[in-house]
Amino acid sequence: MSNTNTYVGSKIKGLRETKNLSIEEVAESTGLSVEQINSIENDQNLPSLGPLIKIARALGVRLGTFMDDNDALGPVVTRAADRERESSISFSNGATDARKHMEYHPLAQQKAGRHMEPFIIDINPEENTDYKLSAHEGEEFIYVMQGEVEVEYGKEKYSLKEGDSIYYDSIVKHHLHGAPGKSAKILALIYIPF
Repeated sequence: MSNTNTYVGSKIKGLRETKNLSIEEVAESTGLSVEQINSIENDQNLPSLGPLIKIARALGVRLGTFMDDNDALGPVVTRAADRERESSISFSNGATDARKHMEYHPLAQQKAGRHMEPFIIDINPEENTDYKLSAHEGEEFIYVMQGEVEVEYGKEKYSLKEGDSIYYDSIVKHHLHGAPGKSAKILALIYIPF
């Protein structure tokens, strides 16, 4: 399965250049460092959703714009067999390291004008448990399809098993990861107001 990180980084760079914004201007408006923006644009690192949402806001686009292939106005059907053959997107857990613990399989990247980002996410076990919580505008719904996950949300920690779900406001600092030493598969719906 190929990785689409290259596509996302080049899309961000292309949008920034089209809008005549410098890396420094994007860094200033997002609160990210120039090094982080460079790393993302040069496909060295694809951070978690929080920094990507900040970049989308700075560029005046939806988060999904970074992953869009086509613009379908009607319904978009994603077949399981097609999803398995298509590229996934791996986000690292921090904006400056290269840890890859989640593979995102977008479910509606062809849908034009969407307000939700649906994904099937494969979560791989991580050795490093020094998680960095992040926050962004919007809401998230997580449904555990397989395995077990932990969600750190503010000062609370929730353990979710197969069949469990959680719905939360993303503005509260949070982090989602597999239970220690375990992998998982989840359905995630992310809503980001635009």
